[in-house]
Amino acid sequence: MSIWKYADRFSDVSPQHRLTLGEGSTPLVRSRSIGPTMGLEHLYFKLEAVNPTGSYKDRFAAAAVSDMLAHGKTRCVATSSGNTGSALAAYCAAAGIACQIAIVETAPIAKLNQMLALGASLFRVRGFGADPQITADVFGRLTELGDCPDSAVQISAYCCSPRGMRGVQTIGYELQEQSSNRIDHVFCPAGGGGLTLATARSFAADKPQGAGKTKIHCVQPAGNDTIAGPLRAGANQAQGVNCTTSISGLQVASVMDGDEVVAACRASGGTGFLVSDEEVYSLQRRLAREEGIFCEPAGAVALAGALQSVSQEEILRDELAVCLVTGSGFKDTASVERMTADCDCPVIEPEDLETVLQLL
Repeated sequence: MSIWKYADRFSDVSPQHRLTLGEGSTPLVRSRSIGPTMGLEHLYFKLEAVNPTGSYKDRFAAAAVSDMLAHGKTRCVATSSGNTGSALAAYCAAAGIACQIAIVETAPIAKLNQMLALGASLFRVRGFGADPQITADVFGRLTELGDCPDSAVQISAYCCSPRGMRGVQTIGYELQEQSSNRIDHVFCPAGGGGLTLATARSFAADKPQGAGKTKIHCVQPAGNDTIAGPLRAGANQAQGVNCTTSISGLQVASVMDGDEVVAACRASGGTGFLVSDEEVYSLQRRLAREEGIFCEPAGAVALAGALQSVSQEEILRDELAVCLVTGSGFKDTASVERMTADCDCPVIEPEDLETVLQLL
């Protein structure tokens, strides 16, 4: 199975150019601990970490690189904080396309190593991802570099790469097939907002108006409040910020798809949630310890929003809610070390094994 199951809903790429590494068809699992503890009996997690390179961005890369193949492109010019780059590097390697990526300066080393192992050429840009002006300038320069007959710029945002982003809409198509009951809420982590917009569009296509619509919520770290704050406050536009969050993958200081996210979430009945970095790190640990879900910090952001909605009584206890868990814990080794800082793995003598096990 792959995203191409839904090809007629998002792409006009011919079958001979459709590239896949087995992306999509990711599990939807019910919370066994955190949801019931909070009084949510119908809380689910969409596990995007099981995609080929460990994040939902493989859906984007499959669609984007297939479109490049269809148009005879031989060079991919891209930006990334990690996951987009890993996905594009893998799919470009499979397609025989050169991949050059400008990287957010603070990208985790595990993500850099994954991109390098897959053959991409990388350049970390000082201030990129944190300063809105530098971020906008980088996007502009890369667009110029990629404006050649043999090249294409791939940035995981509708405003830059709409054909690739339509592949991300398959998350919503899958959710609607996987759930036997109506989904009342979907909580989406957001940096530039592309994932949230893709999810909103996939649900809006099936339920364009009237009652019974699924509410799509945008959840952001408070240190990157480009969309969630304005959405909740009733504003019609997103805002550029000086990004201060340490949550990798969600460090997007400029507006990107923000204005359209505000409109799409509001049309669905959804709103915005701002969460602290410490909440996110705490829930990353809880997901691992209580649910067996090993995710990177960005993968716990949606859950932080869902729990905030419970505490603010903005969700009914019997409603069905889905949190998008976007990437693997292997993506961010520093956060894993943070989770395990109070753990130990001592070396013992064979004869001491029984005694040690009895003490645990």
